[in-house]
Amino acid sequence: MQTFYSDDHRLHHGQAELNNGQLMPCFEKPSRADMVLERVRSTGLGPVQAPEDFGLAPIKRVHDSQFVDFLKGAWARWAALGRSHDMLPLAWPPRRMPARCPEDIDGQLGYYSFDAGVPMNAGSWQAIYSSAQVALSAQARLATGDQAAFALCRPPGHHAGIDYMGGYCYLNNAAIATQALLDGGARKVAILDVDFHHGNGTQDIFYQRPDVLFLSIHGDPRHEYPCFAGYADERGEGAGLGYNYNYPLAAGSDWTRWSQALADALRVIAGYGADALVVSLGVDTYKQDPISSFKLDSPDYLRMGEQIASLGLPSLFVMEGGYAVEEIGINAVNVLSGFSSRR
Repeated sequence: MQTFYSDDHRLHHGQAELNNGQLMPCFEKPSRADMVLERVRSTGLGPVQAPEDFGLAPIKRVHDSQFVDFLKGAWARWAALGRSHDMLPLAWPPRRMPARCPEDIDGQLGYYSFDAGVPMNAGSWQAIYSSAQVALSAQARLATGDQAAFALCRPPGHHAGIDYMGGYCYLNNAAIATQALLDGGARKVAILDVDFHHGNGTQDIFYQRPDVLFLSIHGDPRHEYPCFAGYADERGEGAGLGYNYNYPLAAGSDWTRWSQALADALRVIAGYGADALVVSLGVDTYKQDPISSFKLDSPDYLRMGEQIASLGLPSLFVMEGGYAVEEIGINAVNVLSGFSSRR
């Protein structure tokens, strides 16, 4: 299985995020991708390749153009004010307040985000852009006939919506790759999000569309981030009604409970008739992950990959969450190895 990866991810290293009511060091940091890459290489999973550059056009097929331009130019505007510390939002528009986009950088940071988990520094845009190119390069490999590819993206993407960032995510790598598959000739694509946290951004992007089936297995949003999306009754709207499936699970869910949700999700995907599968591969479902409450263990990720392979679909794995514990590399590569063993 070909892995795509860019060293540019190290350019993005937030110093602090707002968590548990205080500013604290970011859980999303460069060592995450480094540990996964080391495991990919040590297990001989397959070659590692730098991404091609597909430009901004495929990104703007998914994201609002003004939002993308904001991300691209935000640091220069921030630095022009004499600020050298990380960018973080100041205010967000609440209910019943007009949704106007202010002109100043502080107001726009709030307008284009939904939390304070998206610090940006001088190198962030290049890392964000390269992460999307990693996903597009892996997608291009599937388009040439390969049956699987791994996009080792950092920063991750599944919390980023059409015109907003949040939860460590700036551009939605999985959604960008999915749209590229459709633009390349696929009729229908399924997205399976196995991250502990609901993929609210991916849901936002495809909620009104029948050509993308979105399924997410995650912590119950009544008690878990992102709090306001991921409920089981969110089934899509308009032409997309019936093409959105959420599987919110209770804290403490182990493989027995989690795999029941996976089995149903795979059943739905099998009946959809997708031409390809995109997997938002978060491994923060691990029992020792610092910001989740599921209880999966390392051998469970082998089984996860094996069961996903049973669909027999060309599959693109896009790295999402899973935080800097040693097992992040083991667990991510176990999914890929389990998948490969059954293909």
